[in-house]
Amino acid sequence: MAVLKGAVAMALTDEGVIRVDGFASRWVRLPGGVKAHYMTAGDEGPAVVLLHGGLMGSSGAAGWQHLAPELGRKGFRVYCPDLPSFGLTEDRTGYYEPGIQGHVDFVHDFTSALCLDRFHLAGNSAGCLATVQYVVAHPDRVLRFALIAGRVGDLVSMEEYIAVREETGFQPVQLAGIFDGTAESMEKLLRAITHRQGSISSDLLEMRTLAANTHQEAYGKHMEASFAAARGGDQDTNNAVRLSTKGRLDRITIPAIYLYGQDDVMQPVEDGYLQEKALPNIQFFYPANCGHQGQSDQPEIFTQVFAEFFGTGEVTRSTADRAGVSKNRPELHSVVQQV
Repeated sequence: MAVLKGAVAMALTDEGVIRVDGFASRWVRLPGGVKAHYMTAGDEGPAVVLLHGGLMGSSGAAGWQHLAPELGRKGFRVYCPDLPSFGLTEDRTGYYEPGIQGHVDFVHDFTSALCLDRFHLAGNSAGCLATVQYVVAHPDRVLRFALIAGRVGDLVSMEEYIAVREETGFQPVQLAGIFDGTAESMEKLLRAITHRQGSISSDLLEMRTLAANTHQEAYGKHMEASFAAARGGDQDTNNAVRLSTKGRLDRITIPAIYLYGQDDVMQPVEDGYLQEKALPNIQFFYPANCGHQGQSDQPEIFTQVFAEFFGTGEVTRSTADRAGVSKNRPELHSVVQQV
């Protein structure tokens, strides 16, 4: 079987998934008859669940193809599910509520179905927020967690993010209206946010285009619900309480790290600085030459950080320095090796 190397094209599988050595396609049936698709790597070791971002066409394969197989080779069992409204996962009856709360419920059912009673958890972008919400909802299930370039709920307000943009003059890349259902428009979309352009292959574009077109209606409902939650409005009181992270995430003592790329064109690195101030128990890193999807822009560094942190709970001095360990405050000695 052909093996993906960088951006070399080699045709999708019969399921429509990109081919990557050591990265296998699997399915599991969840409550409500939902047919959940996921990618997996590694045969033994601690379990790690990785949650992809929310850009149209995303999936476990699209988001983690460069990191998950290497992490599997380093002695972990890695699981990368396609969240509802993404990838190959089928939720024909809308069993999972659109928006972040539905993703949290999905992750809980997914890990329970696979008998993953306790596991490490990580997420990028929208998957970052899903990770945050899962941690505060089910802290007993999470061993350690890692966040990549996302939001952390109402612990940091929308007004604070807006103030950063006004102070810095940051203008986020405009993505609305780019995708028109073609692979060419998907390429334009990805190139707008990707720092390492070589990570974009023709197979990746084909896979993401197929998924985006399949889930167009469900994706629209998901994004509408997600934006409403982010604004703090258009939701009932029970959901507002459920999604609040104030006095919850900042009090969590589960070991955690956060990697925020210095070259993010969607959310400025200053957003990371705001979040760092609000999360004293989480060790932050700011890797250079790294955009919004850091695990694709700097896969070697991210894989090593994940392997060390999920393996021992500590990031070595050399790896921490390569990953841009934060200088904004004293390092957490429980996470970063001191010499």
